[in-house]
Amino acid sequence: MTLALIHSRARLGLDAPAVTIEVHLSAGLPAFQLVGLAETTVREARDRVRSALLTCGFDFPDRKIIVNLAPADLPKEGGRFDLPIAIGILVASGQLPASAVGDTEFYGELALSGEIRPIVGEIPLALAAQQAGRSLLLPMQNAIAAQQIPDAGVLGAWHLLQVHSHLLGQQALPAIPAPVATPINNPLCLSDVKGQQHAKRALEIAACGSHNLMMYGPPGTGKSMLAQRLPGILPPLTFSEALESAALYSIAALPAPGGFRQRPFRQPHHTSSAPALAGGGKLPKPGEISLAHHGVLFLDELPEFQRHVLDALREPLETGVVHISRAGRQAEFPAQFQLVAALNPSPTGHHLDGRASKEQILRYLARISGPLTDRIDLQLEVPLLPAGQLSQAQTGDSSAQVAARVLAGRERQLSRQGKPNARLSSGELERSCPLHSADSIFLEQAVQQLQLSSRSFHKLWKVARTVADLADCTEIDRSHLLEALSYRAFDKLLRYLRE
Repeated sequence: MTLALIHSRARLGLDAPAVTIEVHLSAGLPAFQLVGLAETTVREARDRVRSALLTCGFDFPDRKIIVNLAPADLPKEGGRFDLPIAIGILVASGQLPASAVGDTEFYGELALSGEIRPIVGEIPLALAAQQAGRSLLLPMQNAIAAQQIPDAGVLGAWHLLQVHSHLLGQQALPAIPAPVATPINNPLCLSDVKGQQHAKRALEIAACGSHNLMMYGPPGTGKSMLAQRLPGILPPLTFSEALESAALYSIAALPAPGGFRQRPFRQPHHTSSAPALAGGGKLPKPGEISLAHHGVLFLDELPEFQRHVLDALREPLETGVVHISRAGRQAEFPAQFQLVAALNPSPTGHHLDGRASKEQILRYLARISGPLTDRIDLQLEVPLLPAGQLSQAQTGDSSAQVAARVLAGRERQLSRQGKPNARLSSGELERSCPLHSADSIFLEQAVQQLQLSSRSFHKLWKVARTVADLADCTEIDRSHLLEALSYRAFDKLLRYLRE
């Protein structure tokens, strides 16, 4: 047989489009030609595959070899096609029967010794192969990670000779070691933060309803400590959410954060660029907001980020997805993250220290656009602690106690509407969480008096619903609305500075 067809897949964002490797041997001067819109790393497979086959003792055909990666208009990158190309040459040259490859997809970069090196993006590959009804053969390191997908038909190998023996039926591939079960570990406890009961309460509400949160206050008041303890009170990821998060980390070639069901916590530095935050590159990769999918994106020193970088958050905060468009390539990544921001209210640290004028403070805070702050549900001050409180013993509920209340409130939301309160559209909010007419008028008057937007009206409504869920109340009452209004301190600060 002089023609072999091998199944594999390319990488395009979170998608894994099918690629057929066609290997044809023909008469003529010996040559190795690779076609099909292959990038440099793929074209270099010619030398890697040839050396690996010869090192392993296989005959390398002394003929003209044409390898076509179809479809021809789909860009291919990386070393993942080395192994399927090598298998295709073995089949086309008669060193393997065509029936041996069957409905198996092959992936792996070949070392010159024949060792199979890991690739990027094993989770999307395994999901796509499962949907297509095929098994897949991966480098062992990738196979261990892909085992998280039930009934995926994953095979793993360390070396090309192992694959050859398996396909001939001589020796089965080694069993894939079970992935090490890493328990969810949150060593940071909320009780470590002294005082700041109002901020702790806001953190509990944010965790329960998946609300965005912004904290401002002088340096050293505990803003970062509070943000870093948010993952410890969030409900664990569901299995489907954990798979989505694992898929994003696999295509970014990053290790998954903590345990399989632990929510990601991303804290990029304020010098990060817009592509680093939103994603991008010649071959689009997920940025920080996608790596925080189903988790927390913490932006410390918020005004120190460039304004256009922060404004890249506005659309994903509303839609839960980010669209990356580059010349010739587009990708869409999920970005349903929970934003937590912290900032000092002045370039000098405190707006009341007298070292900066109101105009200087307003210019500093103007680096955060109004449309961005309008998308943040909870905005509160974290003030300096009263004298003597730092030396007192630790008080307050532990993270485990708060997490139990958060989980109970989240379950009420899921049973009522199937999603956290912060994810409700305005129509879903009206149907699932109606307000009494008097309370609706009260909230609208409060929004007008505070000069807030229509978006803020609905965000206050959602926060009030979360407060009611934490209290196990079936209806929203006036006290819940008043508490929601108490978390709009940043708007009050800006009005004070403009006076």
